[in-house]
Amino acid sequence: MELEELQRRVDAWIHEYGVRYFSELTNMACLTEEVGELARVMARRYGDQSFKAGENTNLADEMADVLWVLVCLANQTGVDLTAAMKANFAKKTSRDRERHLHNEKLRD
Repeated sequence: MELEELQRRVDAWIHEYGVRYFSELTNMACLTEEVGELARVMARRYGDQSFKAGENTNLADEMADVLWVLVCLANQTGVDLTAAMKANFAKKTSRDRERHLHNEKLRD
């Protein structure tokens, strides 16, 4: 699925099932919450903590939740994620073209 289609599908879902978007500030808080849930799964799967009984262990589901809320924020603030990502790739390529290649910390 392309980002443009994702933005359209989330918008259609919101208008059909969600009644309306939450406010931008509420969605920002929701995004923070979802990132925290993703961090919890990461800490338990790849870090030193163990899962609690009945706890969500689905990494993909938590990542999708983060993406969902981010798309909601993009939609309600008028951000075209396709254009934003193209611009971001250009920025990173210009800024970091040589930077990581010469980073000794990234060498095996």
